[in-house]
Amino acid sequence: MAERLLLLPSGEYGRIRLVKVPHDVDEHEAFRHTTGVIAAVEESKPDHSLEDIEDALEEHGFQLVNFILGPELS
Repeated sequence: MAERLLLLPSGEYGRIRLVKVPHDVDEHEAFRHTTGVIAAVEESKPDHSLEDIEDALEEHGFQLVNFILGPELS
């Protein structure tokens, strides 16, 4: 089975993340699920860091994937 990846966009170039979607999460629900996890972190911890969000995603089975993003376009 091919790996399913999800690109999490951000208004800040350096905060864009790529995650591997767990097999038990439907591909149509993956984005909604990740935004729910992120919203829960933001709500429960107003002074959250990017690492807090990454940890929460990993706790829900999403795996961060290292990637190379080309230069920022202006």
